[in-house]
Amino acid sequence: MSARRSLGIGKLVAVSVAAFAFTFSLVPLYRIACEKVFGIRLENSAVAAPAQSAGGVEDRWVTVEFDASVNSHLPWSFRPNQTRMRVRVGEQYETTYYAHNDSTHPIVGSATPSVAPARASGFFQKTECFCFTAQTLQAGETRDMPVRFIIDPSLPRDVNTVTLSYTFFKNDVLTSRLIADAAPPRDARLAASP
Repeated sequence: MSARRSLGIGKLVAVSVAAFAFTFSLVPLYRIACEKVFGIRLENSAVAAPAQSAGGVEDRWVTVEFDASVNSHLPWSFRPNQTRMRVRVGEQYETTYYAHNDSTHPIVGSATPSVAPARASGFFQKTECFCFTAQTLQAGETRDMPVRFIIDPSLPRDVNTVTLSYTFFKNDVLTSRLIADAAPPRDARLAASP
């Protein structure tokens, strides 16, 4: 009985050690799966320390180009206020985009960003962006919308130019709600009619 009990305790210890080793290896396995298999970078460059060279902060500069377009169903004017900027990797910068509602009623728009070349997208970190939320512009309203960003110092060395593009689309659902909420109640319209 004692030998059988020792064997059971040995198995229990082995299972416990294996479970601990498996749990301990989950973080690196998760990181490998995300970064290598799915292409998702897990490091937040906004809080990561900038890359260091022999002289301190890395003195690497990259050109960022800004582009804008509007879907044909959205009657807005939309463009970057600055078409290019030279930035130092690891430092935060800000630029703005100009938007104007050319229509006679309020419209809600949603922006979709893209970064080119595609392999640079994981290294372009937006810390503030109008693309995070839908934007409402009243009829004739103009707005400068900020974008704050950091280029991760681990951007591949052969990438010297990164393009940030936005396309604005009309958000039909939110625009319909906005117009419906602004309209007088149906009862008030009926009472006002002769």
